[in-house]
Amino acid sequence: MATLETLPNATTQVVATRPKRLTDLGGPASVVLPWLRAQSINVTRHAAALRPFKMDEFGTGAEAPTAGHTQAVNHLITSLRRGLLQVAGVVRKSGASAAEEPSTERLQNLMRKKEHAHKWVRGIEKIWDFYFEVFGQRQTRYAKWLLSCDRIGLDCYRASYLGLGVARPIPAPPPFSYMATGFAPATFRRGIPLKRLGKQMNPFPLIQLPYHRLINPWTLGAVLHEISHNLQSDLGLSKDVPRKVGLRLLKAGASRQVARSWVRWNREMFADMSGMMLGGPCILGSLMDILARGPETVTTFNPRGPHPTPYFRMLINTELARRMGFESEAEQYRRLWTRIYPNPSATGNMPAALLRSFKEACPLAVDAMCFQPYRSLGNRSLAQVLNFGGKEQQMIEEASRRLAAGVDPGIIPERFLIGAVRLALDRRIARPEVLTRNFYKALASG
Repeated sequence: MATLETLPNATTQVVATRPKRLTDLGGPASVVLPWLRAQSINVTRHAAALRPFKMDEFGTGAEAPTAGHTQAVNHLITSLRRGLLQVAGVVRKSGASAAEEPSTERLQNLMRKKEHAHKWVRGIEKIWDFYFEVFGQRQTRYAKWLLSCDRIGLDCYRASYLGLGVARPIPAPPPFSYMATGFAPATFRRGIPLKRLGKQMNPFPLIQLPYHRLINPWTLGAVLHEISHNLQSDLGLSKDVPRKVGLRLLKAGASRQVARSWVRWNREMFADMSGMMLGGPCILGSLMDILARGPETVTTFNPRGPHPTPYFRMLINTELARRMGFESEAEQYRRLWTRIYPNPSATGNMPAALLRSFKEACPLAVDAMCFQPYRSLGNRSLAQVLNFGGKEQQMIEEASRRLAAGVDPGIIPERFLIGAVRLALDRRIARPEVLTRNFYKALASG
């Protein structure tokens, strides 16, 4: 049986059969050289195609991406494209080497370099395609709707930063809205790695909204919720809020198991709480639209879920409305909720300790989150920063009548128009299609 030792000339024989010239491949050189050259051309052109976006590429109106958004995306693309161009240069050199001497070793080396370059291409193309689609929506019939949500988001940020007791660095660019299929809205925060961006850092807050929410603007309390997720991060409250809530409950005698659940819920609770203080008690109706499901769903406890169990979540928000001074609205929603779900222990799997302690723990958690000072807020509470009370609700009441009549709602903050359109719908002072048209007209005009 032959072994490596009995074949001393094997290596020499293989080397002797390696082609030294293109004509040695057994075919016309005109097939090989163009193909090798094309590999470098393809990669180089891929890199060139994944170019930065032009400032006016997606329109020049108010609904177009702002210069800040375009610059942020271009910075991300340019930084990645720089690496791709370097990889393309390696492919070009490897291709030239293979053309000079098309040995198996050099050809395989070219294929490895080509494969590596294509992985770069696919990674950057994924990012480029995402923003091309998101920005491209600003040239569709839905552009004004998305602009309206942008303006609500910007207003939320302005209100939050103006209410601080201390100056903080101004985050930029502001939130950017886009439409996507799916049941629930979502957000992607600034500065976190996104899977859809190949784990690259997201340069600005993205607010993803399903079509069915956009056509029913009285359900857009979700925008305030998603914006608030970003505010918790940008205001430096991501660690302080759960710490304050957990310590408050433990000092009051809550078990570690109970405190752990409330701490785990902190981000979704904060988004709800902040959303209501940005938009007022009308947000309760929008929230109940989402939470009201079959009793089995509403009372199912997820030990790892970031959201409070739906049964608790609605009651947490009625407690906040009460603390904000809207006792009547809070009590009406609480009574309706408990009439629909009078016995939560009969259908779900909520831990007995959470059920027993809820009546005491809920006010403590709401107080700790919303009515206690935070250093990052300039030693103010969230309620002081956002400061929603009776006079703000009166503005919403007046704006609801103006929206229904198709009259300019005036200088009312953009975020208040969500409550205004909800109030107009609930009181049936105009048809839904009229309210929808007037809502977007008020926000997107000018």
